[in-house]
Amino acid sequence: MMVKAIDKWLLPYLKRHLSLKTPKGPKHLILTVCDHYEPLSPRASKTIQQGEDRVNRWLDEWPDISQRHQDSDGKSPVHSIFFPAEAPERPDHFIPMLEPLVTKGHAEIEVHLHHDDDTVESLTPILEEFRDYLHERKLLGIDADGNPRYAFIHGNWTLCNGRPDGKYCGVNEELDVLLDTGCYVDYTFPSIPDPTQPRNFCNQIYFSKTIPGRPRSYDKGRLAKVGLTKAEDELLLMQGPAGLNWKWRKWGVIPRIENADLCKTNPPTSLRAQMWIDEQIHVQGRPEWLFIKLHTHGCLEGNMQALLDGPLSKTYAYLEQLCEKCEDLSLHYVSAREMANLAFAAIDGKSGNPNEYRDYHIMPNR
Repeated sequence: MMVKAIDKWLLPYLKRHLSLKTPKGPKHLILTVCDHYEPLSPRASKTIQQGEDRVNRWLDEWPDISQRHQDSDGKSPVHSIFFPAEAPERPDHFIPMLEPLVTKGHAEIEVHLHHDDDTVESLTPILEEFRDYLHERKLLGIDADGNPRYAFIHGNWTLCNGRPDGKYCGVNEELDVLLDTGCYVDYTFPSIPDPTQPRNFCNQIYFSKTIPGRPRSYDKGRLAKVGLTKAEDELLLMQGPAGLNWKWRKWGVIPRIENADLCKTNPPTSLRAQMWIDEQIHVQGRPEWLFIKLHTHGCLEGNMQALLDGPLSKTYAYLEQLCEKCEDLSLHYVSAREMANLAFAAIDGKSGNPNEYRDYHIMPNR
């Protein structure tokens, strides 16, 4: 049962999946790609120059790919770049290089972090310093009072000290630290097949809060639903589609696992896209707004083949054509910031075309 963390996610997945009902009336597909963007990851490059080469490829190719596609609102895909806050090369190299993608509307930048053996006291200034650095460059979203706010992904999937061996975090109270430093949504999961995958929640949007002195606070929480009042100590967690892919089987027998990862060995396809839709991730009470949060490591050479060499573009084209054929189906390309805004709007009872609520809670600082 421990293989691919099945002990953590299979039962909640099956229970939810078997209870799904196709929503009636117009439906809206809300899609974003969250990139664990690591130019100097050991798997991506070993030198600053190699990292710059990879970023330059994104600068050269992504705008053309983005502009090639339009959703039902006439908007192009926006790439959500979660840049590692701990990266020592950040100030002098990659963030300034990436700024044109943001200013021209092709991307938005959020916060990614790898850390180990930290405490609340040591973690807080790391996040504050990177938050302020991005805010000074007007690269983070802001709330109605002009305060910097950010979306978050935990490196190595170890939110709230979630690994069984305790590595790559150290902070049980991480949700509190995130809230205190301006985080409004976490996009870490799914982490299948990693053992950090949440228990009890699969393909869900939910709120979680710190359980003092205990790791993995995200194993417990409240499902997001229309009319729910968020508590001040709760953080929104938005999961991407995960489950069993019976149409792509190992040895023709065993279903492969879908975990929303866009990579060289599992590139985006129309078959996967249909599965993302079928998982029907939504805020309870608003089943017609379907959230599709995908993730990738976009600076790995092999993954760039999946993202920049055709498969992602073909999958976008498939979704666009699907929505053109179906009068009751609309497509909305959103950033990570916009996706969270739409979730908050749904919780507050908003309905109709989600396009109206892209800047509902957190606005761009430009």
